[in-house]
Amino acid sequence: MAEFLLKYADAKGTIHRQVAEAESEKELRDRLSQQGFLIYSIKPRGEISIRLGGGRRKLDLEKFLIFNQQFLTLVRAGLPILKCLDLLADRLTDPKMGKHIKAVRDEVKKGTGLSDAFAKQRVFPAIYVTSVMAGEKSGSLGEVIERYVSYTKLALSVRKKIMLSLLYPSVLVVLVLTLIVFMITYVVPSFADLYRSLEAELPIVTQWLIAFGTTARDYVKVGVVGIIGGVVAFRYWSQTESGAERLERIRLGVPILGNIWIKYQVAQFARVLSTLLMGGIPLVQALETAGESLGARLLRKSLDKARRLVREGQPLSGALASTGIFPPLSIDMIEVGESTGALPAMLSSVAEFYEEDVNTQMSATLALIEPVIMLFMGGFVAFVLVALYLPIFSLADTLR
Repeated sequence: MAEFLLKYADAKGTIHRQVAEAESEKELRDRLSQQGFLIYSIKPRGEISIRLGGGRRKLDLEKFLIFNQQFLTLVRAGLPILKCLDLLADRLTDPKMGKHIKAVRDEVKKGTGLSDAFAKQRVFPAIYVTSVMAGEKSGSLGEVIERYVSYTKLALSVRKKIMLSLLYPSVLVVLVLTLIVFMITYVVPSFADLYRSLEAELPIVTQWLIAFGTTARDYVKVGVVGIIGGVVAFRYWSQTESGAERLERIRLGVPILGNIWIKYQVAQFARVLSTLLMGGIPLVQALETAGESLGARLLRKSLDKARRLVREGQPLSGALASTGIFPPLSIDMIEVGESTGALPAMLSSVAEFYEEDVNTQMSATLALIEPVIMLFMGGFVAFVLVALYLPIFSLADTLR
């Protein structure tokens, strides 16, 4: 008898994790399914799961969206699930995703449920696997896939807007840093050689600048290696549990940007939770899946606490308010949704409101940051030029 690590939900939506014995994974899966449990994962005990960056392996969401649009069209045309997977698996242009879809098809051929087959690959979003599971149980697979497609389109649209708004400031920062390095390591040492040959008396500011520039030129390779090493070490530290939490706390404390970041996370959470509830997922189970879909560890821990409170009978608004992270307005809106019986629709409104708020605040903040960067660059260039040309002015006065 082999031992397996289980993660499943009962009829009340309570999540269980335990070790069970069975002859095979299929036997254990069939046993739990007959008892009415929703299976999240079954892994052989002792299996080592390596996750880079603390999360799942990356999946191209845009290509996965196209797959689901095609999958939805075939399902609505009345084709069997296995036939749909057969048609799509051999026609996917992305070899990485094609490999996983073929593996899903092979699992379904063996008799594995569609949601379990997707879950086994461990690359597909948790919200997708849970939605497909609900669609299988309720017989409305087409509807839940359609909701997921709508959710993904909105999520990708918001992400693209944010990335585009950050593109110009990022390019500007890179150009400024490149200019600074060029002037310090090339221009300043060139002037140093000139003044050394003239044996000119240099102002104190010029002496400091030349000393810094010549030192930087001599150690530029060491500096580059040090920066690369620091970036690698920082990236490794940021992927640890303590490092990631520390960075998130620092991010939350940054004026303006911390507020924008938490609002974006709240919008993402509300969008996922709304999609799951509309698909018929119980609230406790939906909260766990929504928490897993977030990248912020602090928010995931807060949602774990909220989920426990909801399981004990507290309303969602009160449970989220107890975390101290969610904005008061979002709590008020969710409370109204609960009292009127329209929680999924209100969560969609919360997501739309905060997505728009994030876009507005990002645009306003970047509109202020860009002139600051330009002023800093202009001030630095002016300082370097004045410091380098002061001795020339002194020499001209001496010659007169």
